[in-house]
Amino acid sequence: MSDASLAMPLQIFDNAVLAWGLAACGLAQLSKLLIELLLHRRWRPAVLIETGGMPSSHSALVTGTATAVGWQEGFASPVFALAAAVAFVVMYDASGVRRAAGFTAERVNALPETLWETPAVKPLKERLGHSRLEVLVGSLMGPSIALIGLSYVGSPLQLAQTISEALG
Repeated sequence: MSDASLAMPLQIFDNAVLAWGLAACGLAQLSKLLIELLLHRRWRPAVLIETGGMPSSHSALVTGTATAVGWQEGFASPVFALAAAVAFVVMYDASGVRRAAGFTAERVNALPETLWETPAVKPLKERLGHSRLEVLVGSLMGPSIALIGLSYVGSPLQLAQTISEALG
């Protein structure tokens, strides 16, 4: 492999903003499994791939990423402004449009099957969006995880180099 073909993957692994935004998303999604276990007393790994629920992993992703961008580039930068605007749109959509679509799906699923010429193969998905509390908790998790990661760990590449140096 040439140096040029290695440059892009190395740059991706050296992108702490992306890494910690994704880590915030992943940890929020993992916390759904723990919440399911503690509150509902059941082991249901399916929550890891479902939309909706507490906390909003999308909110954690966009707020963690926006905060990390602001931390690295400055909170007065146009790039942070763009990241914050995207975060607001995603969170508004999660608690507004997608939630309303879920309520609509719930009502459609409750209609008698005799209304349809051909019965539905499976019901419409009802859990699409988030409550405002779910969005709020996700939006607080994102920056918390991203700032801790940026401050103490750095990028995945930096972490790998630190581990490599520690092992000799």
